[in-house]
Amino acid sequence: MRWLRHLFAPAAQAAFPPASLDRIAQAIADGEKRHSGQVMFAVESDLSLTLLWQGINARQRAEHAFAVLRTWDTQANNGVLIYLLLADHAIEIVADRGLRAQVDEAQWQLVCEHLRQQLNERGHEAAVLAAVNEVSDLLAARFAPDPAGRSHNELPDRPQLLG
Repeated sequence: MRWLRHLFAPAAQAAFPPASLDRIAQAIADGEKRHSGQVMFAVESDLSLTLLWQGINARQRAEHAFAVLRTWDTQANNGVLIYLLLADHAIEIVADRGLRAQVDEAQWQLVCEHLRQQLNERGHEAAVLAAVNEVSDLLAARFAPDPAGRSHNELPDRPQLLG
């Protein structure tokens, strides 16, 4: 049944039209003014039949996206990827090693649960905006912004449409 969900998955572009992507990018940029962390958002409609045949799950795909998008490549190792796989209704958050001692897995899972609930109640854009804000809150409590007010944007704020 999973392959059917992937075959008929909604397009990420339909769920996140350009204006929506712009607003999410702005929310990421605004959030990053409150902390020195780096936040990325990536969405994927479906997986290829090859990946499905290999048994790749959403977590593995999120970790792959984390690597390919170079979310790990920040000076303080404090990048965070919020990942959605629409066909599986899967939400994953992958945080870099600089965050592991700062934010425990239960807190990331709570963000995922809130995002899942918001997706059901408010729709894609509003849910992601809330999740970006929640991740920024976690980062702001642990990674102060640059005291000189300089922005060190190491990763793109624009959401990534994968696949």
